[in-house]
Amino acid sequence: MFIRKENRKVICEQLFKEGVLWAKKNMFLPRHPEIPVPNIEVIKLMQSFKSKKYVAERFNWQPFYWRLTEEGKKILARILELPCQCRAKHLETRS
Repeated sequence: MFIRKENRKVICEQLFKEGVLWAKKNMFLPRHPEIPVPNIEVIKLMQSFKSKKYVAERFNWQPFYWRLTEEGKKILARILELPCQCRAKHLETRS
């Protein structure tokens, strides 16, 4: 499926920032509830990342849940052109 570059970047940024992503199993939703992109694009991009082992998938009732893997963190940092010292929000320690 073709996903516009802007939408792909928004999805990747959200995934890297949070470390997790979810989407309802509804291909016809016009927009994802949290990200301003079509829901089907989120699902299809995450299916692609799952096949490359960048994310781990969990399906529970109707939503999909994806968790970023170690390999996925490295690849997303390279895709988003982030500096090496940049860390995802979910990896930061709380004081």
